[in-house]
Amino acid sequence: MGAYIVRRLIWVIVVLLLVTLITFVIFFLLPTGDPAVRFAGRAPSEQTLAEVREQFGLDKPWYQQYALFVKNLVTGDEYGWPGLGFSFDTRSPVRDELIQRAPRTLALAIGAAIIWLIVGVTIGVISAIKRGTIFDRLAMGFALFGVSAPVFWLGLVGLYVFWQKLGWLPGTGYVPFSESPTEWFTHLIMPWIVLALLFSAFYARITRGNLLDTMGEDYIRTARAKGLSERKVVFKHGLRSSLTPVVTMFGMDIALLIGGAVITETVFNIQGLGNMAITATFQDDLPSVLAVVVVAAAAVAIMNLIVDIVYAWLDPRVRYS
Repeated sequence: MGAYIVRRLIWVIVVLLLVTLITFVIFFLLPTGDPAVRFAGRAPSEQTLAEVREQFGLDKPWYQQYALFVKNLVTGDEYGWPGLGFSFDTRSPVRDELIQRAPRTLALAIGAAIIWLIVGVTIGVISAIKRGTIFDRLAMGFALFGVSAPVFWLGLVGLYVFWQKLGWLPGTGYVPFSESPTEWFTHLIMPWIVLALLFSAFYARITRGNLLDTMGEDYIRTARAKGLSERKVVFKHGLRSSLTPVVTMFGMDIALLIGGAVITETVFNIQGLGNMAITATFQDDLPSVLAVVVVAAAAVAIMNLIVDIVYAWLDPRVRYS
């Protein structure tokens, strides 16, 4: 297992290099405009443009700029480690902006993930056990609603009902945990629930289907024949084997959300990594885009590794050599 983890960590580095290289190529080969013009302001002189290009290394070929980016990412730059450069749009170090925005996206993604995992798996298990009953029909109706309802619509409805009409929760925005844990929680509980509703619906359907298939296996009938209680048969033998697809989905979903839950962040004005990526893309701010790409690619690659390790725990038949 140790050698396998080392190999996968090496692949994480390779993935980061490939993804950032592709991003570099896209920005330099597509006609997106000159970042120096945007930074220099309105009607800059040629001398000003030349100074800006020299200051940010924009006068060099794209491959030399990419090599400098990789070097700074590993060793750091004048703004600290990791070296992510200077934003062409906000005119501030990208690292500082990333540090400011990343906790918002992490809090949103992790909080919603906990809710959707608990709710989705619980509903899926009970629905499978109570197959064909009124609860099963209600659970699948909930899943259909959660899959069908757009996230932005749920967010707006939630704000209208719980903020504007009832006044139970604060409106949009984000309060750091260090300033007020209570305000942090009350500002995030509605985004958590709205984001979790969509995913919990998928998880409920997947858990129900996998558990129903697993409960028909021969080893489940053998466990029952040995006199084990139904509770132990379901949770120790059935559920554990049926959770491997759920683990895969969970790893990918939370990794992608760490890259930015764009719609939810926009509706609730959280100003996380998703908002940063969209703004930087429209402003041709390559350093900011690369920073979000690095975070998202690293999250996906690392979560893939964690999923593979969890597989070995869930299913003893899985071995890595």
